[in-house]
Amino acid sequence: MPSTLDRPISATRARKTPLNRSQITGFWGAWAGWTLDGMDSFIYALVLAPALTELLPRSGYAATPANVGLAGSILFALFLVGWGLSFIWGPLADRFGRTKVLAATIFTFAIFTGLAATAHTVWALGIYRFFAGVGIGGEWALAGTYVAEAWPEDRRKMGAGYLQTGYYAGFFLAAALNYTIGAAFGWRAMFLVGLFPVVVSILVLMRVKETDKWERAEATAAPAVKHQSPLRSIFSAQYRKRTIVAAVLLTVAIIGLWAGAVYEPSAVIQLATRAGMTKPEAARMASIATGLLSIGTIIGCLALPPMAERIGRRKTLAVYFVGMAASIALSFGWAFYLNNGLVPFIALLFVLGFFGGNFALFSLWLPEQFETRVRATAFAFCTSVGRFIGAIVNFGIGAMVLNMKTLGVPIALTAIVFLVGLAVIPFAPETKGQELPN
Repeated sequence: MPSTLDRPISATRARKTPLNRSQITGFWGAWAGWTLDGMDSFIYALVLAPALTELLPRSGYAATPANVGLAGSILFALFLVGWGLSFIWGPLADRFGRTKVLAATIFTFAIFTGLAATAHTVWALGIYRFFAGVGIGGEWALAGTYVAEAWPEDRRKMGAGYLQTGYYAGFFLAAALNYTIGAAFGWRAMFLVGLFPVVVSILVLMRVKETDKWERAEATAAPAVKHQSPLRSIFSAQYRKRTIVAAVLLTVAIIGLWAGAVYEPSAVIQLATRAGMTKPEAARMASIATGLLSIGTIIGCLALPPMAERIGRRKTLAVYFVGMAASIALSFGWAFYLNNGLVPFIALLFVLGFFGGNFALFSLWLPEQFETRVRATAFAFCTSVGRFIGAIVNFGIGAMVLNMKTLGVPIALTAIVFLVGLAVIPFAPETKGQELPN
């Protein structure tokens, strides 16, 4: 008898199953939270230079370009460590339900993002960003788990693509805010905007029904199963291999995309300055470039689910990884060093953004690999591993930028990690045509 992990979908419906009010409200709550996550994450990249230029002297350090770059890398690494600790949310969601814990993650990152506006030293900013990272890191795992479980089987794949667009819509929103509020009122106002997700957390908590899959799993689970550690379960013989492989693939994706996305505004500002633009003009050009990167990623997220249904999960990820490697290498390793590199660099950012949509595959694929009782834990754990390793790599990138006195080559070298990803993809399970396991 085939297991729930291997059972094919019995029939393909000509018409999609309608979504009920709870499913629609829940999706928009999860999407809005993920959008504001993306906005919060990218706010730091956009305000990095002005914030550290002000705070470094107050902390006893000169605000030289080298010190700004090193401090920025350290603070971002702390943020990624906070993201890495977000695995704590997974077991909580498997034990107490998706919606309440999802609301808690949104509330956490919103409060500490708002507090970052009050920072008067680099150390205070680092602490606030660390705790904001803990909240932000849990939102993706819980939002992805919620949509996979709440939406009908014939809709959940595209639901994963729609959900992932939220994060990059947040990039676009951050760029728009930087172009307007940031340019007019400064970096502190940008962090204050991060308080708005509190409203979303209340909406999620008060209006969204818990998923039927989780409620059934909770109602039918034997007492011994309920008290079994979900973290231990994902390393059982049943799940060990897929947990390790998924964690490696997510690590590759996180290192590759974040290295490029975090340093992209600084690279554009440098290129714009070389082209003769003033500092305000260069900052606005960075916002425009970020918006273009975000549009490319949104398109990539929407294109991914149909591709994954047509050619399978593994081949789709391989296509996106090859595209990421090429676009990172060309943008930072080639265009960044051209005498008139601004236009080709920004054009390549759109391509980089498109293939950065590979994260939508994980929102679709990870829930298919684990049953309901451990799904949120597996999702949160796999994303957390990548963030921990990403933090270490970010320290290395910061040191390379400091020693080499350039952004381009250190970022371009991160394209190498996608070769590791391509070697690991064949070990992942192919779940095309299978239902979400119960």
